[in-house]
Amino acid sequence: MINRLLVANRGEIARRIFATCRAMGVQTVAVHSDADADAPFAAEADQAVRLPGNTPGETYLRVDLILDAARRTGADAVHPGYGFLAENAEFAAAVTDAGLTWVGPPAKVIAAMGDKLAAKALLAEAGVPMLPSWTDSDEITDFPVLVKASAGGGGRGMRIVRTADELAEAVASARREAAAAFGDGTVFIERYVERGRHVEVQIFGDTHGRVVALGDRECSIQRRHQKIVEEAPAVVPERVRTALHEAAVAAGRAVDYLGAGTVEFLLAPGGEFFFLEMNTRLQVEHPVTELCTGLDLVGLQLLVAEGEPLPADLPGSTGHAIEVRLCAEDATAGWRPDTGTLHRFSVGAVVTEFGGLAGPGLRLDSGVVAGSVVGVHYDSMLAKLIAWGRTRAEATRLLAGALARAELHGVSTNRDLLVRVLRSPAFAAVEIDTGFLDRHPEVFDPLLPTDQVPLTALAAALSGAAHRRATAPVLSGLPSGWRNVPAVPQVIRLVQSDGHEIEIRYRLDRTGRLTDWGSTAPDSDAAGSADPPTVALVEATPDRVVLDVDGVRRGYRVRRVGSAVFVDGPDGAASLTELPRLPLPTTEVGAGSLLAPLPGAVTRVHVQVGQRVTAGDPLLTLEAMKLEHPVLAPIDGVVAELPVPTGGQVQAGAVLAVIDSSPAPADLEPSNPEEDPR
Repeated sequence: MINRLLVANRGEIARRIFATCRAMGVQTVAVHSDADADAPFAAEADQAVRLPGNTPGETYLRVDLILDAARRTGADAVHPGYGFLAENAEFAAAVTDAGLTWVGPPAKVIAAMGDKLAAKALLAEAGVPMLPSWTDSDEITDFPVLVKASAGGGGRGMRIVRTADELAEAVASARREAAAAFGDGTVFIERYVERGRHVEVQIFGDTHGRVVALGDRECSIQRRHQKIVEEAPAVVPERVRTALHEAAVAAGRAVDYLGAGTVEFLLAPGGEFFFLEMNTRLQVEHPVTELCTGLDLVGLQLLVAEGEPLPADLPGSTGHAIEVRLCAEDATAGWRPDTGTLHRFSVGAVVTEFGGLAGPGLRLDSGVVAGSVVGVHYDSMLAKLIAWGRTRAEATRLLAGALARAELHGVSTNRDLLVRVLRSPAFAAVEIDTGFLDRHPEVFDPLLPTDQVPLTALAAALSGAAHRRATAPVLSGLPSGWRNVPAVPQVIRLVQSDGHEIEIRYRLDRTGRLTDWGSTAPDSDAAGSADPPTVALVEATPDRVVLDVDGVRRGYRVRRVGSAVFVDGPDGAASLTELPRLPLPTTEVGAGSLLAPLPGAVTRVHVQVGQRVTAGDPLLTLEAMKLEHPVLAPIDGVVAELPVPTGGQVQAGAVLAVIDSSPAPADLEPSNPEEDPR
């Protein structure tokens, strides 16, 4: 029997496992890097052991340090969570050799399924349908194809290739990313199925030879081949569901599977499906299966690891559950991850955290809380929000509404994109596949309409005035913003998260009534309002502003952190920065400079100084938060400077390259030889 469990992972999955342990009376041990010393999961464990360092290679991937932590704390079992060492056969064997209980399939099963090429060959013999694949790129004649990492998943080391000219670079890039993520740069190539759907089956095996399917999930909506929206059950015909479950169970039986696992398939438009991979661990999206079945999958993992049989009567799936992955990233800037302090993290109407639901409602599995610091060392996922409803439409509406009203301050997130996806007609009609985001660019639009930005900025300005009046050392009883000379308005300048500036002008009379207001956007016509609506001020406090806009009351929640202003209104949220009235002189960055958007390492430099480039050409590749991010030329010009070499580490704001946009000599207007310059 397991008495003390060490979780060799971090973030929300560590907290999720601890929640089940507390319910079962199992003591818990956390391991944490220096960057995670103050993280919620480290605080929630009964004991926590520091792994000196910050990068995964220094900490969460160190088998010796994790086993030493188990020995020092008296842990008798290890749960790997997902990611890091979860599918590392050597780690599983080392845990078992140390006399500890391994919560997962045996090392031989992990090894067999960890090599994607070997797994395909083995399961093909068991009758599981397969896509054609190659290891030699010279054998490929038909496109498109998909380059995949053999040693891992999660979208890392994966590239779609549509022409032969793109293949060599795609393979090289995939190898680099796979080597960085999994320590193995081996890749292979599969036929790419256009408009394919990603459907997976949750399987479970016990030590008594039983392998069962516990439902299926739809995971087609992905960015960079990583899932961001998952749901259970998948919306497929029952004959297809039955065949999927049978193939998944056959795959599990072929390797004597033990514990929780997922068999992933690619579903073609005609209903034909093909094996993708078997993940020998708990999946990120396991909560949707838990909410539809009422099962605690982590609890089942622990019971199976102790040698107990699976329950004789396992429940079927009822209702519908949908999960979204909330990530610290800018979806409109190539999925660029973001870092910083999460000043506020509040999702209203959440019924439970890390647990089941008795009826329709919301579950939150989060790795962060207000005040958490989002760093550069780990994945960008902050939390998962999951809704269960009696129908798919009910779950969708519940999830989209809660997500839209959530207060997320301090880092950029993909919240707006997720809400747009959930509210899209295509999602409602189940017109989804792995190319959903490519075909629906409208979901990248922010929730806050452009014509509502001035009102949101006005709310920020009025809140700021109320804040300054409330904290004024003298004359605090004077109406905020009142002027003895009515011709002179208050002027507040703010910068939006996209860098555009907006200027708000307003007047308040001695009774505090808003008598006039307007806005201009010096660097963006879209944000300005030539004919603003009629607005009356109903209430203005440092935290809340209520405006009457053409007879309709609109409430805005406002939070301030220094010069940063976060406004959550009825149409969407805005992150603004209030500019000082008398700005201090700052150092200017040279024209044509490209700055690092976040800390990282330059893994490749594609150009050299003096080379002419056009807008969109790749200049270099920056690796940050476990993913490669291409840095492209924003303008035509000549590469004037490349201050960071391959392998160089950079901080956010560092100059990566400088492009001189001056025209080339050939582009200059030729002089007229007939003209006399004298």
